[in-house]
Amino acid sequence: MSYISEKTLADLEFKEVCLQIREYCVTDYGQKKAEALKPFKSEKGILKKLKEVKEYQDSQFEDKPIPRHGFDDISTELKRLALEGSILEESAFIKFKAISETANTLISYFKKYQERYPQLNNKFSKLYLTTEIIVAVDNILDRFGEIKDDASDNLSIIRKDLQVTRSKIGSSFNKALGEYQAKDYLADIKESLVENIRTLAVKAMYRRKVKGRVLGQSKTGSIVYIQPESTDMHTRHLLNLLADEEQEKKRILKMLTEIVRPHLNLLKKYTELLSDLDVIYAKKRYADEINGILPNISEDKTLYLKDAYHPLLLVSNNKKGEKTYPQDIQLDDQQHIIVISGPNAGGKSITLKTVGLLQLMLQSGILIPVHEYSRICFFDKIMTDIGDNQSIENHLSTYSYRLKNMRHFLKQCNDKTLFLIDEFGTGTDPELGGALAETFLEVFYEKGAYGIITTHYANLKKMATETEGITNANMMFDSRKLSPIFKLKTGEAGSSFTFEVAQKNGIPYSLINRSKKKVERGKLRFDKSIAKLQQERRELSKTKSKLSSKANEAEEEQRKLDQLNDKLQKKLEDFQELYDSNQKMISLGQKLNNMGERYFISHNKKKLIGEFLTLIEKENAKRERTSKKERLQQKREKAKAEKEMHKRITPIREKKKKQKEIEDKKPPKPKPKLYEGDSVRMHDGKAVGTIDRFEKNKAIVNYGAFTTSVEPDLLELVKRSK
Repeated sequence: MSYISEKTLADLEFKEVCLQIREYCVTDYGQKKAEALKPFKSEKGILKKLKEVKEYQDSQFEDKPIPRHGFDDISTELKRLALEGSILEESAFIKFKAISETANTLISYFKKYQERYPQLNNKFSKLYLTTEIIVAVDNILDRFGEIKDDASDNLSIIRKDLQVTRSKIGSSFNKALGEYQAKDYLADIKESLVENIRTLAVKAMYRRKVKGRVLGQSKTGSIVYIQPESTDMHTRHLLNLLADEEQEKKRILKMLTEIVRPHLNLLKKYTELLSDLDVIYAKKRYADEINGILPNISEDKTLYLKDAYHPLLLVSNNKKGEKTYPQDIQLDDQQHIIVISGPNAGGKSITLKTVGLLQLMLQSGILIPVHEYSRICFFDKIMTDIGDNQSIENHLSTYSYRLKNMRHFLKQCNDKTLFLIDEFGTGTDPELGGALAETFLEVFYEKGAYGIITTHYANLKKMATETEGITNANMMFDSRKLSPIFKLKTGEAGSSFTFEVAQKNGIPYSLINRSKKKVERGKLRFDKSIAKLQQERRELSKTKSKLSSKANEAEEEQRKLDQLNDKLQKKLEDFQELYDSNQKMISLGQKLNNMGERYFISHNKKKLIGEFLTLIEKENAKRERTSKKERLQQKREKAKAEKEMHKRITPIREKKKKQKEIEDKKPPKPKPKLYEGDSVRMHDGKAVGTIDRFEKNKAIVNYGAFTTSVEPDLLELVKRSK
């Protein structure tokens, strides 16, 4: 599917990313694979690799993380194992056991959590779980890698015999040592090891008095090293036993080699798969360093990078403690070619390389440092022309080399190509080179290729302005401070700020003025107009930002006022309810007071009780009426709800909608104007008050016990004043 040349990988410094990922690998195999990373050829393969890294990245939030995957290099041991009749050493089997245990642990882990890690489980499910290697090695070797005494019956007998023989040698030697030491035949050091054999350090003058075999003497000749005759026989027997032990160990290791040999391919798969996991782990660690994520994969041809960082620059600046500027850039059907212009050292090339390198990384299964809202599509071909590219070997000039490159571009590019060209058309006469570059750009456009170019040519900027699908962009420049802003702005061309940059770099102003006079007036005016437009756009952006900030402040203030109004309205309603309740209690109290006064005058208990019962009955009757009304209302609502349940919902909604539209079209009834002295009440209240006066567009309403300030719109007329 994809065609991405070594030149493109070199132009975009993809190798440097691979080397940084390599540092996080914990195995030799993994390091080699990380260093050799390249973009995958199929979209299916890319997505699979990206999901594997994403699953490993998500595992850091789980309670039980992915088990360790490290293992020792077993390439040499596997080569020897592949040779028929070969016998491996103990260290090889310790490595085989360790890698088997690691693989088995991971197979079991991913199978247990396959819903959480579908891609990684699918990878490890291709291996089968077996303990045969582990059990075979454990039966023969101990945890230190030594052959166990009970590895075979014969070895067990030999080692027991060795133990007895060494004991006999020790006791016979100690006996001789004591005997000759008592006779003062021995030197001060008494004994020494010669060829790993214990010997007596005998004074030279007594050498003939000590029975045994001479094994050496000191440099001065004053001491002779003699093996006592009593230990010689046991020592010969010991040497024979050691030879037998070596022969038995060789036989056991050969047997163990034959047990493991059928698992040669499995061990190869272990190394292959665990090294793959090591690369996935390294990619995850690298993503942590650069804040890499898996962006949304676009099904249509849309490349939208938001807050995109150049990873190599980000890592370098983080180490230095310097700021890295992110870029936003978009390519789609409506805008598939971008022409970036602006001053040198303003960040054009870095922006170009950022897009290319992030695309290469993503198509190599590496997470990229962008905002989560970014969207990425895949390209079959990524072609670059970045840098000088002068070829001394082939005697090609910069322009000749670039023309050869363009010929290749024109032949290969299609609607699934991403091309990146730095300083498009340079290297020859500006007018002729600009015209040829414009023609090349027309061909790229006609073929539907996606691309980004950087240029200073005015004709290419003009073409981008006039052609739908090609967009101008510029690297912003602060003309007052004479410094780049390192921010890409799409939609307008950029001035090269040639004279401004020259002024910043210390070129005398008099020389700059002389140069300006030599420039064609129209071009100078055009470049100046572009610079002015950029400055005006920046000022407009600042004004827009200020207005937006003020609008937000006003909206927040209005929200606070609305909240305060709601609180006041609630308090007013509470006061109204309290007033109605108090008025009722006052009326009832007045009636009871009147009854008390009449009883005080007449002392007629029967009449008092009669009046009191009458009053109670009236109040209860009111309560009963209220209760009946509530029950009747509830019954009506229930009946209405049951009736509506049997009707079709849609026609009712449509009918209500039409009725509402008709009602909305009807002009609202004019609200009567209120005057001082009018009797009014709140829309939802019962208490009636009188308007005393109007102050600051509010009515002062007198309820007798208190007065309050109310919006006239919240009042309704009860009685007009005379």
